[in-house]
Formats: sequence, C-alpha cells, structure tokens
Amino acid sequence: MDVIEKAVKTLMTDGLVVYPTETIYGLGGDAFSEDAILKVYEAKNRSLSMPLSIAVSDLDMMAAVTQIGPREEEFINKFLPGPVTVVVKARSYLPAMLTVGTGMIGVRYPAHPVAIELISRFDSPVTATSANQSGAKDPITPGECHVPYDFLIDGGILPGTPSTVVDLVNRCIIREGALIGEVRNYLSIME
Repeated sequence: MDVIEKAVKTLMTDGLVVYPTETIYGLGGDAFSEDAILKVYEAKNRSLSMPLSIAVSDLDMMAAVTQIGPREEEFINKFLPGPVTVVVKARSYLPAMLTVGTGMIGVRYPAHPVAIELISRFDSPVTATSANQSGAKDPITPGECHVPYDFLIDGGILPGTPSTVVDLVNRCIIREGALIGEVRNYLSIME
C-alpha cells in the first residue's frame, strides 16, 4: 500500500492527515464529515465560530461545492491551481460547520502534486487549514506540525509563505500571502 493510499484510508475513517502543499503543511479531514471537521477544530484548538477552508483537486470539484459567477471564474482560472485561497458562495449541502453560517467557503486548489493526488484519490474535498495550533507558526517541516493527526505525508521542507486569501464575492483581500502583488493588481482591474 502506498503513502497516498494509506492517507486516503485514514480520511475515509474520519482520520486527520497532514499533507504538503506549495505553501505550508495542511491538516486534512473529510470536508463532508462533521466528525472529521470537529476533529480538525479540536486538533487546532480553533474556535468553532471561525470558518474552515477546503481543498479541491480540480475545477470540477470546486464547481460541485461552490457557486461561481463569470468574474470569479476569470480570477480562478488566472490564479488556480496555486497559493491562493478564494472565498466564494458555498453550495447549501456543505456542512454548516465549515461556513459557520456565512454562506461562503474558502477554497484552495493547491499546486502540489501530492496534495492533488491525495484529494483526487479521495475523490472529495478535504479541509485546508494549516497543521498547527491556531495562531502558531505555520509549519514548513513535518516536525513543526504540532497538532494531533493520524497520518502524515512527508513532503520535506516547504516554502512557508501561506496562501493569500481573497474574498471574490466582496472583492477584497482577507489575508496577504503568496502572490499578493499579482492578486492585488488583478483585483484592481476587476473593479
């Protein structure tokens, strides 16, 4: 059994998987399982009032869980896959624990082959939050992933700049990170 297969089996039983991305290590749980989502909140010591992002393996998977208009789609086609989290309207069947009643969901489409393969083989979105305690240093090595987890995929040392988070509904930057200059310039053109 290969590493990805072990990770997928872990996700299928509501376990938590630490996985590499092109930015930092993420903590993944089944984004459609409230048990797994709750485990992510508990592992991070994160307030249940704070939404969680999810990660997808392709644009079809993103379309299945979001409601995206033409302008959002243009932005997504320019920046994803890549180190940007887009906040867009969520489909109503996503667990309310992810959106905390906002009707919006942060979505990552990472540009990392391991993350893509994991999500693709799981065939469903996973949570996309950093594998650290809330407010702690972003983990760039497996040894810096100080959260409880069931399985870890070692991707070596990662770049360490977190994704830029962009609210595409309200056209604003929520968190500056990777590609911030390009994102800011593109948003100004979208206005």
